[in-house]
Amino acid sequence: MADRPLHPETLALHAGWRADPTTGAVAPPIFQTTSYQFQSTDHAANLFALKELGNIYTRIGNPTTDILEQRLAALEGGAAALAVSSGQAASAFALQNLARAGDNIVSSTDLYGGTWNLFANTLPDLGIEVRFVDPADPEAFRRATDDRTRAYYAETLPNPKLRVFPIAEVAAIGRPLGIPLIMDNTAAPLLARPFDHGAAVVVYSTTKYLGGHGTSIGGAIIDGGNFEWDAIPARQPLLNTPDKSYHGAVWSQAAKPLGPIAYILRARVILLRDLGSALSPFNAFQTLQGVETLALRMPRHCENARKVADFLAARPEIAAVIHPARQSGTERERADRYLKGGYGGLVGFELKAGMEAGRRFIDALKLFYHVANIGDARSLAIHPASTTHSQLSAEDRLATGVSDGYVRLSVGIEHIDDILADLDQALSAVG
Repeated sequence: MADRPLHPETLALHAGWRADPTTGAVAPPIFQTTSYQFQSTDHAANLFALKELGNIYTRIGNPTTDILEQRLAALEGGAAALAVSSGQAASAFALQNLARAGDNIVSSTDLYGGTWNLFANTLPDLGIEVRFVDPADPEAFRRATDDRTRAYYAETLPNPKLRVFPIAEVAAIGRPLGIPLIMDNTAAPLLARPFDHGAAVVVYSTTKYLGGHGTSIGGAIIDGGNFEWDAIPARQPLLNTPDKSYHGAVWSQAAKPLGPIAYILRARVILLRDLGSALSPFNAFQTLQGVETLALRMPRHCENARKVADFLAARPEIAAVIHPARQSGTERERADRYLKGGYGGLVGFELKAGMEAGRRFIDALKLFYHVANIGDARSLAIHPASTTHSQLSAEDRLATGVSDGYVRLSVGIEHIDDILADLDQALSAVG
């Protein structure tokens, strides 16, 4: 399409698709099919042997989903992507693709509540230990590492703490050890580019800002194509030892004729094939519609959120406002280094009166929706201690940044005067 690299705003509209060669249709079609006609028995055999890439069964891949995968890989500057049924599936697959029973992952404590529960309970039940460390000290990742550590994991703009993660610092610790940094970039699309700072894998809940419309759940894993998985073979055995489920394929070698996609290829043909968390073609289409306007929405989210943070900081009912623009020292330096064009659309605050004040505030809102989601074009609010983080112990809740009086706002793209008016009346109702 061009003789020079395209900007993200352009890639969001054009990457992965130009027009249908038969009909000339410009909009990506929805290929609502389970199966695909093989051209011959040789063609089918080549597809199953990975001698060539193509469509076999929609559980493994689909043409509509492929457009979304290409577009997300282009936006992030990665080599290839895998779309899955939810952000939670993306987080699980991202780690299961490297770790098995007896292995461990070192993760930031600053995580979304659902991810924390996955890491603290479900993965250990499968034999994968997750060691939590405070990202305020990047060296904590090194100290928690041993011979069975397979990956580091973190969120770029963690929900709900909103302390930007030290991407380059932790990536630089892991790479000489053969340990990739996996970054969840859900809350900062277009604002942060983790691959530029050394991350090896990026995951998304596409349900959030990428879609933006709140209609379609989905997730994605993006392979940066920038990590040498076979540099220290013993560190990554799942990619460097024969896979008995695929005729003894050694993924770090088998993928080389196809490009630097060993990680994402294994995730597709092993995890997606066997566990089946496939994204529906319709949800892929819906997410593509959202991605087209991402570059327009994110600046408005950021602008509105910053004005909300300033408004809340002046209110007597509030003990603290959590937003990158109101941070200082190292936290602010990291926000300025890694976030370009804005500090995101999330704002947190702590009510002085605690748990019951949080409940009363939520019940008094009229414009904001009370939903368990972030990243919609419309404004959303929730009281995590009684909802999204209620299954965590009090100690774990505090570790993730959730106090009894904490309220999380996902600030939408409505007119700022209407947003502030709703917050004003809801705070007045708290008393």
